[in-house]
Amino acid sequence: MTYCVGLLLNRGMVFMSDTRTNAGIDNISVVTKLRTWNMPGDRFICLMSAGNLATTQSTISLLEERGVATQQRKPKLLTQPTMFQTAKLVGETLREVISYTNDGDGGGSRFLGSFILGGQIKGGRPRLFMIYPEGNFIEAGPDNPFFQIGEHKYGRPILVRTYDSDMALEDAVKLLLVSFDSTIKSNLSVGLPIDLQLYETDTLEAGHRQRFDDRDPYYRQISEGWGDALKSAFDRLPPFAPTRAEG
Repeated sequence: MTYCVGLLLNRGMVFMSDTRTNAGIDNISVVTKLRTWNMPGDRFICLMSAGNLATTQSTISLLEERGVATQQRKPKLLTQPTMFQTAKLVGETLREVISYTNDGDGGGSRFLGSFILGGQIKGGRPRLFMIYPEGNFIEAGPDNPFFQIGEHKYGRPILVRTYDSDMALEDAVKLLLVSFDSTIKSNLSVGLPIDLQLYETDTLEAGHRQRFDDRDPYYRQISEGWGDALKSAFDRLPPFAPTRAEG
């Protein structure tokens, strides 16, 4: 299992993913699930994955290897005219991988995967998509400004309550770290380190990239501070007072 979040803001986008992958309680490893491609001045693309690791890695490998006939042979992923067409390409490739992986296998549901795709191409606006195993996708907008894939239920409440489209990228990072900390404490299949990627609108340049582990002072400050803040808020709530039935 995994946990990934893509957050769309007026000022840009924030991408965050855990790195845990496991095949049982005694076989846990760290694998990057957040990948970026950048052609400065032309486009920035970020792709995060969840699901069967072989499926998602095969999809990404195909996206990188399949090129167009140019002098530099660029991957098709970096030649699409719009982010919509990029999402369509990712969806088609994912569906292809799942189709031939599941061919003749009665347990095909084990080989599913999903993606969050975000970025900006010159001449267009920043766009964020969630791509399903069937290859279809939906786009983020005012009513659904963020996407989660993987183990999302524990980290969703803080996003729903706190998200503001005008918030600064730095505040969005703080928000997502709280969401991830809540998830990590609730589900053993999600774990540190956490990968972060920022993108600022119209820069067409990869922004700040960072990995947080359990030794990172800022992550520890957020984790401990959020726990203390919850306890303090709970203590300030009025105590329960049983009401007496009349008569």
